[in-house]
Amino acid sequence: MMTKERIIFSTKVLEIGAESADFKSIGMAVLFGDEAPDALRPSCFIIEVVPISEQITAGMKLEVDNQVYQITAVGGEVQTNLGRLGHTAISFTGAKEAKLPGTLYVEQGDYPDFKVGSVVRIIAE
Repeated sequence: MMTKERIIFSTKVLEIGAESADFKSIGMAVLFGDEAPDALRPSCFIIEVVPISEQITAGMKLEVDNQVYQITAVGGEVQTNLGRLGHTAISFTGAKEAKLPGTLYVEQGDYPDFKVGSVVRIIAE
């Protein structure tokens, strides 16, 4: 029997900053809602700001379109920043310890192909 997945967070990419791909080399993607400061906007994937239905924890999954990553660590500010501002950095390093409070860490894998309209979700099982 399949367990019912719960979608904790689901948003869409609205805009791709001109320099956002520069972070690919360090395995990081920066998400920010439409209120992103002008200075940061070019380095971000701009997303719709939507509420988060429950606490994000390690072991949940991050999905970018059809690419799935296990969440390995969650910085202490991720919940608030993502829910209020649509802001978090995603680190594709597989770190088990959140060194940066605003960063969501996921397992290492191919860097997602973010496009306008890409769906970003956090799923609990």
